[in-house]
Amino acid sequence: MKIALMFGGQGAQYSGMGKELYDNFSVCRNVFDSADEVLDFKVTDLCFGDNDDLNKTEFTQPAILTLSAAVYELMREKGLKGDYAAGLSLGEYSALVASGALDFKEAVTLVRKRGKFMTEAVSPGVGAMSAVLNLSADEVEKACEDASDFGEVMIANYNAPGQIVIAGEAKAVEKAERLVIERGAKRAVRLNVSGPFHTPLLKTASDKLSLELKNVKINDMKFPVITNLTGDIMLKENIADTLTKQVMNPVKWEHTVRKFIELGADTFVELGPGKTLSSFVKKVSKEVAVYNVEDLKSLEKTCKGLGLEC
Repeated sequence: MKIALMFGGQGAQYSGMGKELYDNFSVCRNVFDSADEVLDFKVTDLCFGDNDDLNKTEFTQPAILTLSAAVYELMREKGLKGDYAAGLSLGEYSALVASGALDFKEAVTLVRKRGKFMTEAVSPGVGAMSAVLNLSADEVEKACEDASDFGEVMIANYNAPGQIVIAGEAKAVEKAERLVIERGAKRAVRLNVSGPFHTPLLKTASDKLSLELKNVKINDMKFPVITNLTGDIMLKENIADTLTKQVMNPVKWEHTVRKFIELGADTFVELGPGKTLSSFVKKVSKEVAVYNVEDLKSLEKTCKGLGLEC
């Protein structure tokens, strides 16, 4: 069995996430408490209560990273050993923490700033993102090109076959949405996000993040991490540059999954809120085993499937 660990990105958050694990496992409490120590707000209050701030980028990002890191530490305690790791966008930080490349406290502070930089990069209402369902990447790219008279619009996420996200200036995104429907897409679903992430419109955020990364210590990795900037294994010396570019370039998640499979991964385990990445993997391959851990029920199912003690 070769295990690929996966960590989700923004959009996976939900009220109450992580509370069962926090209440039942000290290793999870330790991670949440560490985040509370270094941040200017309490992640525990944000995740466990009914808090609108959970959906604000600058708060969402450290919250998801905290839960993802807590679940990883729990599964490591249970005996799970990953051969590779990757994360979608923000999830790349969780993967790097799991690999040992980034210290958790430094990483959670960094993604708090990353979220602020991304929010500030484009004024509210100027940009938009939309998920295009059941249309080829080539057709989506053509629609974006044909909508460019209305402003910048491009593919932001290659998530899985039949699941592409476009982003850019709102009027151009709206035009591209109409075009993809005309050309056979099943749906174009506008995403509830604060900006056109993973496009050149986020350059100011990328520049600010680059300065912050100069002060972050990067360690050797315990196992390879595949970056969704390129879909290839990340080298230690390229981590800061990769994280800088990642903010304003497309997320190549489908490429990442195919790289896992090329490397021999036959078991995928999603750690953290939601099962979005699990669903993407299933669209890429029906031949691999897929699990997730986010609460007690999924923990029990995954431990049973992997032969671990619960």
